Amino acid sequence: MSLPLYQPTATTATRFLFFTGKGGVGKTSLSCACALRLAESGKRVLLVSTDPASNLDEVLETTLTSAPTPIPGAPGLHALNINPVAAAAAYRERLIGPMRGILPESALRSMEEQLSGSCTVEIAAFDEFSGLIGDPAATRDYDHVIFDTAPTGHTLRLMSLAKAWDQFLDKNTSGTSCLGPLAGLEKQRVIYEATVNTLADADLTTLVLVSRPQASALREAQRTSAELRAIGVGNQCLVINGTFETHCTDDVTAQAMQQRGATALAAAGDFIRSMPSYIVPLRPINILGIPGLRVLLAATSPENDESQIVKPQPQSWTPPQMESLESLVTTLEQQGHGVIMTMGKGGVGKTTVAAAIAVLLAQRGHAVHLSTTDPAAHLAQTLHGQVPGLTLSRIDPAAETALYQGEVMQAQSAAMDEAGRALLEEDLRSPCTEEIAVFRAFAREVGQGTQRFVVLDTAPTGHTLLLLDASEAYQRELERQARSTQPEEVLRLLQRLRDPAYTHILLVTLPEATPVHEAAALQADLRRARIKPFAWVINQSLLHSHTCDPLLQSRAHSEHRYIDEVVAHHSPRTAWLPWQPEEPVGPAALARLATSSTQHTLV
Repeated sequence: MSLPLYQPTATTATRFLFFTGKGGVGKTSLSCACALRLAESGKRVLLVSTDPASNLDEVLETTLTSAPTPIPGAPGLHALNINPVAAAAAYRERLIGPMRGILPESALRSMEEQLSGSCTVEIAAFDEFSGLIGDPAATRDYDHVIFDTAPTGHTLRLMSLAKAWDQFLDKNTSGTSCLGPLAGLEKQRVIYEATVNTLADADLTTLVLVSRPQASALREAQRTSAELRAIGVGNQCLVINGTFETHCTDDVTAQAMQQRGATALAAAGDFIRSMPSYIVPLRPINILGIPGLRVLLAATSPENDESQIVKPQPQSWTPPQMESLESLVTTLEQQGHGVIMTMGKGGVGKTTVAAAIAVLLAQRGHAVHLSTTDPAAHLAQTLHGQVPGLTLSRIDPAAETALYQGEVMQAQSAAMDEAGRALLEEDLRSPCTEEIAVFRAFAREVGQGTQRFVVLDTAPTGHTLLLLDASEAYQRELERQARSTQPEEVLRLLQRLRDPAYTHILLVTLPEATPVHEAAALQADLRRARIKPFAWVINQSLLHSHTCDPLLQSRAHSEHRYIDEVVAHHSPRTAWLPWQPEEPVGPAALARLATSSTQHTLV
């Protein structure tokens, strides 16, 4: 399939651009490169991250805050991070501050507690987001505002909040919500409405769907496209990042990589042809800093421009001691039961690693349950078949929310009058009810580890941390809704997550800068919560691929520093998985993946 290179220009770009897609497809790199291209054409550009796990700082090699920061080496380009936690603190203070000195301390503490839940973080971040879109004065100094959005589930929630909260304000007659006094939201109504209108205006807003030449990423882009059209965001284009062609006819790895991409693109042909679609070729370097961003959107393909290839120099580098995924499973199975969780940046292969572990445990005769808390779950497509002893499930946010709402109404409505029931129904329409319901389901899955192995493919980093951090918010929500007792699974959740004999967390990464550094940041957050990861898994490595393709040789060479960093600084136990010529889909391929690194000499 022949598609043009993605070459954004000031004459065709709308004022607002949103980059979205499955985790790990390159949204941050492409949004930064687009912003740089527009700035270098003479435009004033503001680049904004709405991702709780943002890595704008690393890609731009600049320390960012919540205020626009000029980017060295790129005149006209400013960038900022919307920090949801800081935004929530500012939101709480905006509501509570005027009450200080008026209300008693006990009342103020109660308000602070009520405004400490995950829903407050969500609406506070949206507050910042909508202020940049719905308030013309906020961005009057810029010609273009580009949003590097969070992974897909968060993006859809963020964009749909404009309508969700507007409807909630219209229907809520009590004056209160899980966010406290609705006056704090009412003041933003005009900005919220302007945000909705701007997102739906094709003359102002373009949605850039970012994908990879991979079946799962293209499916996710198609689903995202449909859901965003349903909320009025119709001006869309598709950018397929990391396309690859090789001239090495005898290279198994290079030929397999090229063929896998071509097959995925052909299968998604109707979707690709449904909108303006472009490609960005796979580049030989990690995209970091201004020079790297210029390479990403270079007008030539790397195979036609030898200056893009960093030729490896002869060296005596020796890979550090690592092990196979099978070796980790042998250790994990000794307990006979428990929870195994895969975590890391979106797109690093958490789903595949989780499925490979579950298949291997089941094939060894263990009872295994494989589940996901990821809103963009792809477990069924990855497993693609039945394995004796292995069960599969997905935590469905809509189903869990409906179940939770029904239980609350059944437990409380009988003792209420008609007005009280109406108030409770209104309260349960709050968006944070979904957070509570999903968290409860997560705790339920973890609790099953007392009887068997539970393998959890978790969501990308930001969402995972929100789930792990939700226990106190959950307790406050139950008290606010006058529930009597917590389920036993919730009461014991943190204890189980902190028990190294019960829960084993595997941090999955690629041998690249951003995935490694995000996994390190996640590990630090987990340790602050007194949760210690069991091991790291370096996935999709080109080490020992024996490729003759110059671009792949260059990428394999660049892996060395990140493999060394993981083993020397981040993890006392590291498993290594090679890039697979055959995509690991189905029980047989997943089992081969788990044992694959034993076929290579690692030391």
